Amino acid sequence: MLGAYVNAFRTPDLRRKLLFVLMIIAIFRLGSQIPAPGVNVANVHECIQGSTGGVYNLINVFSGGALLQLTIFALGIMPYITASIILQLLVVVIPRLEALKKEGQAGQTKITQYTRYLTLGLALLQATGIVALARSGSLLNCDNSRFPLLYDNGTKTFLVMVITMTAGTAVIMWLGELITDRGVGNGMSILIFTQVVARFPSSLWSVGKSKGWWVFAIVVAIGLVIIAAVIFIEQAQRRIPVQYARRMVGRKMFGGSSTYIPLKVNQAGVIPVIFASSLLYLPAMASQFNQNATSGWAVWVQSNLVRGDHPLYMALFFAMIVFFTYFYVSITFNPEEVADNMKKYGGFIPGIRAGKPTEDYLSYVLSRITLPGALYLGLIALIPLIAFVLIGADQNFPFGGTSILIMVGVALDTVKQIESQLQQRNYEGFLR
Repeated sequence: MLGAYVNAFRTPDLRRKLLFVLMIIAIFRLGSQIPAPGVNVANVHECIQGSTGGVYNLINVFSGGALLQLTIFALGIMPYITASIILQLLVVVIPRLEALKKEGQAGQTKITQYTRYLTLGLALLQATGIVALARSGSLLNCDNSRFPLLYDNGTKTFLVMVITMTAGTAVIMWLGELITDRGVGNGMSILIFTQVVARFPSSLWSVGKSKGWWVFAIVVAIGLVIIAAVIFIEQAQRRIPVQYARRMVGRKMFGGSSTYIPLKVNQAGVIPVIFASSLLYLPAMASQFNQNATSGWAVWVQSNLVRGDHPLYMALFFAMIVFFTYFYVSITFNPEEVADNMKKYGGFIPGIRAGKPTEDYLSYVLSRITLPGALYLGLIALIPLIAFVLIGADQNFPFGGTSILIMVGVALDTVKQIESQLQQRNYEGFLR
């Protein structure tokens, strides 16, 4: 991996692209440290010492800690992720969006535009909720009379902060698209990777400082094993061989080649973890907006579904991840469509008839490899919660959950893209 980066910096045009990406990352991190107008920075730092983020842990991870510090980039990339997931689901159920997807590049451009609009709408809603919680002191569970998070609780300050955070999300989208167009890799993924990695050293340091350096060494050793296991599973795939028959078109012969359909063990990526976390946030967030309520449901939610060390929370989280893994794989990989395309172009799986038998075979294989993928996602997502119970580390434990999945996945994808560009520029063929 390091060799790919070294060789990339030796190639002039790739070096320019990588330096451009680093410049965008620096701007992005700078914006994540600038407080929004009206924020009492001293009180925020005072309150954040005793807060783990509560129900906002996932958003705080994706913002690199900027959410709880109420910076101009406080919302991070989370509104865009949510908008992208919603559009992916709507493509399946809305015929107009499905037709746009089949139109190729023009249709994809239109869907991307819809994603941007939806991102801004979600950012506006999230910013309104976050600023309202900050104004009441509920965001960090802080005594608002002693440590007010905002200098002024007036409507003007409220609106300025909401507009600033929404505009910050728009800037983040623009920075991500700049990386995609002029840099290397997927811009949004790299920005997510940046924010997750930004919290990694502080999380490790807090483990060593609070639990001792022997525990720190054990955590690092276990972390290396987890990273190796994640890399192994992320690269694992079932390759279904496909043979294309020879066909004559005019005077030319086509086909006769062999290829394969790669079905990854973790076909869904990190999306099921985000789905499960988001749904578990809803009752917890509703109870937090009604903290003074004495209703039984609010008390039950605060007792069972806010802290990750509760067995019920863990069981629900794991079950929802398994469910959403199957759900997401079922809407993103359509065996019927793949079988029809293979039949259309003269392809077949050796030993399997084209058409319905091929569709049934693909569904069978997909269901079998999705189970270990779902169990793997559930176990990785539970690692921070288990660490919280065993060693008392906070729920932002570095080796596990969405953090490690994003770090490994984005790093592998970026290295693959760098290597493919290096092969285009430094190809050593048999004539050399």
